[in-house]
Amino acid sequence: MNADTQHPAYPYRNVYVVDGSRTPFLKVSGQPGPLTSADLALAAAGPLLKRQVFEPNALDEVILGCVMPRPDEANIARIVALRLGCGESVPAWTVQRNCASAMQAIDNAATNISIGRSDLVLAGGCEAMSHAPVLFNHDMVRWLGHWQKARSFKAKLQALSTLRPSHFSPVIGLLKGLTDPTVNLSMGQTAEVLTYHFNITREQMDQFAYESHQKLAQAVDNHYLSEITPIISRDGFVFERDTGLRKDSSIAQLANLRAVFDKGGLVTAGNSAQITDGAACLLLASEDAINDYGLPILGQIVDTHWSGLDPSKMGLGPAYAVPPLLQRHQLTLQDIDYWEINEAFATQVLSCLAAWQDDVFCREQLNLARAYGALDQTRLNVDGGAIALGHPVGATGARLVLHLLQVLKRHDAAMGVATLCIGGGQGGAMLLSREGATS
Repeated sequence: MNADTQHPAYPYRNVYVVDGSRTPFLKVSGQPGPLTSADLALAAAGPLLKRQVFEPNALDEVILGCVMPRPDEANIARIVALRLGCGESVPAWTVQRNCASAMQAIDNAATNISIGRSDLVLAGGCEAMSHAPVLFNHDMVRWLGHWQKARSFKAKLQALSTLRPSHFSPVIGLLKGLTDPTVNLSMGQTAEVLTYHFNITREQMDQFAYESHQKLAQAVDNHYLSEITPIISRDGFVFERDTGLRKDSSIAQLANLRAVFDKGGLVTAGNSAQITDGAACLLLASEDAINDYGLPILGQIVDTHWSGLDPSKMGLGPAYAVPPLLQRHQLTLQDIDYWEINEAFATQVLSCLAAWQDDVFCREQLNLARAYGALDQTRLNVDGGAIALGHPVGATGARLVLHLLQVLKRHDAAMGVATLCIGGGQGGAMLLSREGATS
């Protein structure tokens, strides 16, 4: 048994969230977006730090998640920290756990605060999926190697004679990244596996997707997304809102979409998360830092749990990660006021909910005596999710945590869980509390 199934992840000092900010999530349109991952992180973190009473160099560290940084963004957290004005003395590091990279960054920051290594940490994630690299294939790379070795004019002619049109076939980095090499399935195909296993219908999936857009539209109209900081592109265009929202979405429109991953399948672009660019950052602090700077408290990070599972059913990550997390704190599904489950696919969220109500699954996969229980869906993703606003993989984990804290604040609620599935067959879940909140 993993040690963290027996003891809380943060047993020493409380870990508080002071504040947070995210960019609008920009739907990818087939061209590189207006901002790189580092630009997006700077756009999220810059205004966040500017409204604090301390200078950026007061941070103990900066931790960011990012899955596909550009070649010139190696250790992107360090690049962002320096551009933020944190100074050379503030260390920064980047983490990668696929879709949960930003949640991993928050978990690492919370751990370091809890054990006394840090008092004030900027943590979150960023992703410019539109900037994912397009690569040469192996044949072209080998040819380029021969070309570079060719010194004489004759040798270069011989090398040119071996160049074939197939050498120019590109490798699309984004498609490779969204395919699991261990089971040779795309993330969409793993969603189809769940659809079949739990008998999720196309109608259920499209209804879930439609409601995601409707809930996000209502949240926008009611000004519930206060964590969004507008961004300005290099050409001066201002983005104030998530660009993936379709207020005019309808069940009929969704029903007309074709399956995109398997012939005869049910998973479409309309009931899947959008490919998106974006960033989200949170400021985490110890009680000492709260007192030293007189900082407000938005909420508390109580604990985190990570689980592994069959990569071909990776969407069930939340179904595996949540029960151990709650059991560690003697909590049930009904004890949690609000939930954020990342909407990688409509069928993926619906399958997790079905799994918790399945006696066989809970006995065989979760080692429970019976079904875990039913989650009140009126408390789930109350302002929509990734189907409507997008899923920039390196940033989503931070968006879930930040927005859930805002939901808890809005409803004067006590506890929430943010959870998501992870490509490669993992799940992550974070327990949040409003205990001690002052803002």
